[in-house]
This record gives sequence, structure tokens and C-alpha cells, in this order.
Amino acid sequence: MATIVQKYGGTSVGSPERICNVANRVLETQRQGNKVVVVVSAMSGVTDGLIKLSKEVAAEPTEREMDVLLSTGEQTTIALLAMAINARGGEAVSLTGAQAGIVTDGVHTKARISNITPTEVQEMLDAGRIVVLAGFQGRTADGQITTLGRGGSDLTAIAMAAAIKADVCQIFTDVDGVYTCDPRIVKDAKKIPLISYEEMLEMASSGSKVMQSRSVEFANKFGVPFEVRSSLNHNPGTLVTQETMNMESVVIRGISLERDQAKVTIQGLPDVPGVASRVFGVIGTTNVNVDMIVQNVGQDGRARISFTVHKNELAKALAGLEALAAEIGENVQVSSDDGIAKLSAVGIGMRSHSGVAATMFTALGEAGINIQMISTSEIKITVTIEQSSADEAARVVHRAFRLHE
Repeated sequence: MATIVQKYGGTSVGSPERICNVANRVLETQRQGNKVVVVVSAMSGVTDGLIKLSKEVAAEPTEREMDVLLSTGEQTTIALLAMAINARGGEAVSLTGAQAGIVTDGVHTKARISNITPTEVQEMLDAGRIVVLAGFQGRTADGQITTLGRGGSDLTAIAMAAAIKADVCQIFTDVDGVYTCDPRIVKDAKKIPLISYEEMLEMASSGSKVMQSRSVEFANKFGVPFEVRSSLNHNPGTLVTQETMNMESVVIRGISLERDQAKVTIQGLPDVPGVASRVFGVIGTTNVNVDMIVQNVGQDGRARISFTVHKNELAKALAGLEALAAEIGENVQVSSDDGIAKLSAVGIGMRSHSGVAATMFTALGEAGINIQMISTSEIKITVTIEQSSADEAARVVHRAFRLHE
């Protein structure tokens, strides 16, 4: 008897009809002789609706209360899905993240999992029940409700699979796998049958919406292979697992695009040791995640640092930096641009093949698309571009690497 964790996203449970379809699929999985844990997100649009409601009663809602509010979205779904399973002759029980033993740190709205004690989950499975678990949420050691940030249901599924030593973790969504690029942007994008954790992590952190990067990181750390597949059909999906030797034969695995990015530039900084530490120390205290960083020094001996953050976190980043700029001196200026996007080419084959950067930059140049910032890793090249050029940039780079073939 295998233990299977299945996760269904908001679109997959977006209506009563779809919840019933999920119930049928879950029961079919159990009837094949498996123990099943089902992790679900809030119904499509519910989380956004709750956020909108919060803004109508408070311009700046407190993060603790936002966690209490947003956690209700998943709790609605688990109750409805358990009802649907039970109405079809199954025996399901719904559990919140706290009831399932998911303990997090105390950072509200984007908490990190500290540990999982899945005692109740295991007892339910051993009793032959289907466990329907609320994704995206947990509790602190002192009982405060927390949420894991956008895409946190993926993390819940992967983490629970690791905790109960599941044989399979299946991530069901509204697409039937991971593609070489977003098919809504690149019409001839191809489904990737097999991808390494590293490649999936780079694609997720670079804007691929199929999986949350923290989830892939967790899966890699604990060796949890998982499959991304559609809840709307029974087609094979994309298996995400450890790197194998033959994977390097593919130079570029996929192209990722991330919109809603902002660039912050601090210029006029004194070129002395410790300045960068002060800048990013301030950012660190705001819990803002920084991505690309570029520093250079002009002929006047003054340093200039540019970095990217998500557009939603720009105001928090600027508030701390403007105070720091005033403290350092009048020559220091802070500016920002919230109209940029990040484009990334990802593939472990970069380790053993040359000319990847030249191919990418040539394709963008011939299309008249200007590159603002460049960042590289062993298996990824990322550039920032004007958001208005984002879709065209993805198409020309996808074609340049012949990913449509």
C-alpha cells in the first residue's frame, strides 16, 4: 500500500463542480489501494477577495490579522471537499495546518516551516481515512495562526510528503506539466517530461508560476520527487527529481518570465568598506527579498548599487533606504523603476556548453529589446528589461534556443 500526497490548486477547486471532480479523483486513488493525503488551496479568487475586503476596512491591515483572515480560504475548501468525498461513500476528515502539526516561525504572511509532527495525520491514514489538509497555513509554537505566503500550499504538500515519508507527491494544477515557457505567451512551447530540482528551482524563482520556489527547495533538500500534472485530465505530467547524467544533453530547459518587478538604485555612495552592508542591512530589517544586485564605482569614486525587488515590496524597501541616504550624506540619492520584468534562460546543460549568453543577448538585440541588468548562475542567465517588451522578449529567446522544436 503506497502513501500518496496530492495537492490541488485554486483553479482545480474553483467551483462546486470542480470540487466534486477532485473528490472523484481522490476516491479513485484510494480505491487503487493507496493511503491519501489531499492538500488544497483556497478556491480560485477567494484569497484576492479576502485581501480586497481587508483593504475596505483598514488601509494597512495588521499582518497577524491578515493571517487569521486569509487562512479561512483554505478552511472553506477542506470542509467542502471532505463533504464531497463523504457524500460519495468515502471517509474523509479535514484538518487545518495547526491540527496537522505544522509549526512555523513567527513571521506573519510569509512564515517558514520549523517542523511537522504529523501524528494525527498518520493516525487518520492508518484508520483508512482520507486526510484533507489546508495548505498555505500553520501555527507558531505559542499557537498563533500563520500563513506561508503565495503558493504556500505547494510547500505544505511537499513538506507533509517528507514528514510522512510518502511514496509519491502529485501537484495538480490547471496545466498538465511544466512547459519550456508559459504557453499563454509562447504558443508553441513544449511540455517538459523530466526536469531536475535545480532547473525547476531556477525556473520557479525566475517567474514560472507552476511551482513555488520554496517548495522545490524543500523537495530537493529532503529528496521528495514530485509530479506536476493537470487535475482536468489524466495525461502524464512533468516529473521533478534528482539530476541524471543525460539531462546535460539539453542546453536550455526553459524560459521564465517574471513581471511586477521593481529596480531600486542608490547612487552617490562613498566607496568604502561596509557601505553595501549598511544598505542591505536596512533591507533585511524590513523582510524584503532582494534578487539581482549590481554594483559599480564611477570615476568620481562614488559607488552605485542597483537591485530588484517585487513591486509589492517596493514601498517598504524605499522607506528604509531614504532614511539611510539622509544619514549617509546629501550626495546619496535613491530612485526606483517599477516597470521592469525579469527574463531567464535555465538549463543544467550550460555547465558544459558555451555561447549561451551570446545567443540570448543577440536575439534580444536583434529584436530591439534593451537589457538593463544581467545576473548569472551556473545554470541560469537572467536579464531585466522593460515590462512592455516582456512577452516579445520571451518569444524571441525561446525561438533562439529552438525550444519550439
